[in-house]
Order: sequence, then C-alpha cells, then structure tokens
Amino acid sequence: MHIAPYDNKNEPIVAPDNDCVPLNYLNIVKLKKGEAFEYQVPGFETCIVPATGSVDVSVEGVDFPALGNRGVDVWDGEPEGVYVPVGAKATMVCLSGAAEVFVAGAKYDKVLEPFDVRGKGIDFVQYGSDDTKTHRKIKHILGQQQHGKVGRLLVSELYTVGQGGWSGFPSHKHDTDRLPDETRHDETYNFRFRPNYGSGVQMLQRVDNEPGDAYHIVDGSTICLDSGYHPCAVLPGYEMYYFTILGGFSQRSLIQYFQPTHAGQVETIPGIKDMVAKFK
Repeated sequence: MHIAPYDNKNEPIVAPDNDCVPLNYLNIVKLKKGEAFEYQVPGFETCIVPATGSVDVSVEGVDFPALGNRGVDVWDGEPEGVYVPVGAKATMVCLSGAAEVFVAGAKYDKVLEPFDVRGKGIDFVQYGSDDTKTHRKIKHILGQQQHGKVGRLLVSELYTVGQGGWSGFPSHKHDTDRLPDETRHDETYNFRFRPNYGSGVQMLQRVDNEPGDAYHIVDGSTICLDSGYHPCAVLPGYEMYYFTILGGFSQRSLIQYFQPTHAGQVETIPGIKDMVAKFK
C-alpha cells in the first residue's frame, strides 16, 4: 500500500491495528523551537528518531537531552534514537529552529526499560556494488546491539550509495511464520530523495513469476508491506533514503525468504550475507 505525502498534523500515518500492517506504527512529528509533543501508544513499543533537528526527550521521567544532530536533511549527520517502552508516556521538546521526528513502533506485550542509542550504538552495514546496481548503506538504530533490550521492533535507515540503483534485491519476503525458513514481519517505509524532487519505484510481487504491482514513490512517500516480494529502485541521478520499521509477529530476529527465481543472485552481490545476518 502506498500512502502519498500529506500534512498529517502530527497524527499517526500508520495507526495501531492498521488494516495492512497491524504490527507497525508510524508517526512523523514536526515541531518548531520550543514546541512540545506528548504521546502514548498502548500495546506498542516505539522509537523516537529525529530526521532533522534536535529535541529533548523524556520517557516517564527519564530524560534524554539533545537527541538528534542533523541539519537540512537525513544525509546531514548520523541518526540517534530513544527506545520508549510499551504504553509509556513520552514527551519531546524542540531545541533547534525546527525538527522533524520519526516515531516508529511495533506491537508488543511486555514493558521494558527506556534507553537511548547514539554514536557507537548505531550498527553500520555497507554492501552491494556499483557493478551490480545494488550499492547501499544501512544504519541500524534498533539492531543487533539492542537485542535483549527490545521486544519485536527493528528500526533502520537505508541509503542508496551513489545515484540510481536497486535496493531490497534479490527480491525477498517475510510474511509467513514458518521457522526456520521465514518469519512474519510487517514492514513500513518512509522515503526521502536527494535532490528532493527525485523519485523511484516500489515493486510488490505477491507470487513468484506472476505480475505484481508497482508504486511511484516520491519524497515523503510511505509504503506499507504486508506480503510479497518487494524490491525498490531510485531514478538515475538521485539518491534515495528510506526509514524502515519492522515488527515481528513471533520474534524480533528477521528471517527473509528470497524469491526462488532470483535467489541465486545472492551469490553475485558483495556483502549481502553479512547484511542479512545483521537483521537477526
């Protein structure tokens, strides 16, 4: 499902029990200096990640000052995040001239402890190659390092390296719990492009070797993925970023199932096996 960019007025873009991705939650909060925003999401653990700007965060009285260090866009600095336990009250206050803040969530039923992720807490992975048109970089905010401190939520930022190319290839899916071959993880993306008038395409193929769907994605597009194989691409001459939320049904570790027709190409893409391992 494609949700075109719109002014969500700080209301969830993907609310709890969404018809397409019931395991996911997404809000994008825009604030000006001094403005505050407070939220609670019963039944969901969440993660606060500034796309741009800086905010003071408080989670049930635990303070995490000056979260976020990016300026004009998501390419301008490294990510930081705060984990918010299930149902906890979180408040953010804008410190910079303006801030745009992602709030990612996954359904979970246990209350854990809040914490922040900065600097060395971010897991970096770079894989693919220019020759295979698959060169990209991943920054895991809630990744392997946070395993054991988080319930079912995985939060990452994905960047194409260079201009043009494919991401999420070889095509894979994760819509069915059938261990050890695959896990069910609902997935939600929010896309950005540099320059911001760039665009791309999100493919969704429900059945191997049968025609699927394609969505024209632009700066600010949200994609919700409940099932099927789902590679995406950016037009030549543009860079692409997407904020990624994964919520597991039965476990946090993601097991991808590669599309049989294209699975052999795992052997042609440098570093892809290391990338897959980082989601476990």
